[in-house]
Amino acid sequence: MLSFEDDTAASGTRPPQARPQLQSVPAGAPAAAFHADAALDPGILARPEKTGDTHGRVNAVDKRIINGKTDVNQLVPFKYKWAWDKYLAGCANHWMPQEINMQRDIELWKNPNGLTEDERRLVKRNLGFFVTADSLAANNIVLGTYRHITAPECRQYLLRQAFEEAIHTHAYQYIVESLGLDESEIFNAYNEVTSIRDKDQFLIPFIETLTNPEFQTGTTETDQTLLKSLIVFACLMEGLFFYVGFTQILALGRQNKMMGAAEQYQYILRDESMHCNFGIDLINTIKLENPHLWTSAFKEEIKALFLQAVELEYRYAEDTMPRGVLGLNAAMFKGYLRFIANRRAQQIGLEAMFPQEENPFPWMSEMIDLKKERNFFETRVIEYQTGGALNWE
Repeated sequence: MLSFEDDTAASGTRPPQARPQLQSVPAGAPAAAFHADAALDPGILARPEKTGDTHGRVNAVDKRIINGKTDVNQLVPFKYKWAWDKYLAGCANHWMPQEINMQRDIELWKNPNGLTEDERRLVKRNLGFFVTADSLAANNIVLGTYRHITAPECRQYLLRQAFEEAIHTHAYQYIVESLGLDESEIFNAYNEVTSIRDKDQFLIPFIETLTNPEFQTGTTETDQTLLKSLIVFACLMEGLFFYVGFTQILALGRQNKMMGAAEQYQYILRDESMHCNFGIDLINTIKLENPHLWTSAFKEEIKALFLQAVELEYRYAEDTMPRGVLGLNAAMFKGYLRFIANRRAQQIGLEAMFPQEENPFPWMSEMIDLKKERNFFETRVIEYQTGGALNWE
C-alpha cells in the first residue's frame, strides 16, 4: 500500500493457455439439482474429470485461479505460493480488539472539553462508515468471491481475510460501545448519511452480482464481471475508500487523542494493506492466465470506476471535515486520493490518471509497516503478533 513495497508479482504462473470449459452435468444427474449444488459448491465444477486410470491427483501446473478443473479440496501441491505466504502472514499478525485499553478514550470522550465538536463529528462519521463497511467486504468474500475462486491456496487466504473482516467489525463495535455512542445512529449511518450511503451504493451492485446463485464464471463476459468486482473491492474499497477515515483517526492519535481507537485503526490498516495486496496479486494472476479479458474497452470501464470512486471518497472527506480539523482539510485529501488512485491503477497495469500527484501524508507509510519493533503510539504492545507472542512492558 502506501509503503509502496507491494508484492504484486504473480509467482509460479505459467504462460496463458486456452481457457478451460466448465465440466458438463454428470451422466444420470438431474440437471437442475446439479446446477443448484454447483452454485453453492464450485468444487463440483472444479473436480477433475475422470479419464482412463486417473485417480484425481492434482498437478500444480494444472491449477487456475478461476475456471480451474483441479480438486479445490487439495491444498497442495502449491502453485500460488504468494497466496499461502500471505495466509501465514495474516495468521502471524492476529489481534483482538479487547487487547487494547480504551480507558483514556472513554475519559476524553466524556470530558466536555476533551474534543472539539468538529473532532466528535469526525469520529462519529468515521465509525458510521466503518461499522458496516467490513460486513459488506465479508459478505462479498463469503457469499461471492470465495465460490468462484478455484485455487485452494487463494481460498485459504480468503477464509483468513473473512475472519479479519469480522475482527474489524468487532473493533468498531468495541469502540462504539466503549464511548457510549448511540448504536442505532452509528450502525444505521449507511442509510442516513448521504456521503456514507453513496459509497455503499457504489459497492452493492458488485456484491449482488457475485452473490447471485445464478451467476457462474466460464464466459468472457462473466469472467470480466468477476475481475471487475475483484478490482472494485481490492483497489477501490479496501485500497481507496478506507483512507480518509484511516488518516483522520490516526491523525487524532498523533495528537495524543483517542489513542485506543487509533491503535485499533493502525492494526486494521495493516490488515487491509495485506487484503489489498492479496487482491492485486489475484487480479494480476487472473490477467496472466486470461489475457483475453484485459481488453481496451474493459480497461476504460475500470478507469471510469476509479474516477467515480475518487469523487465519492472526496465528498466523504468534505462531509466529515466541513471546516477542517486536526490540521487537515478536504482539499488536502483531493491530492491524497488521486495519489492513491494512481498507485492502485499502476499496480494492476493501468496508467496513472492524475499525473504529478504527491503524497501529502508521508507519515501514513509508517502505519503500514508490519515489521515495526514498536507501534507508533508507544502503547503496551511492542510487536504486532499473535496473542501468545505478545510482549508487554
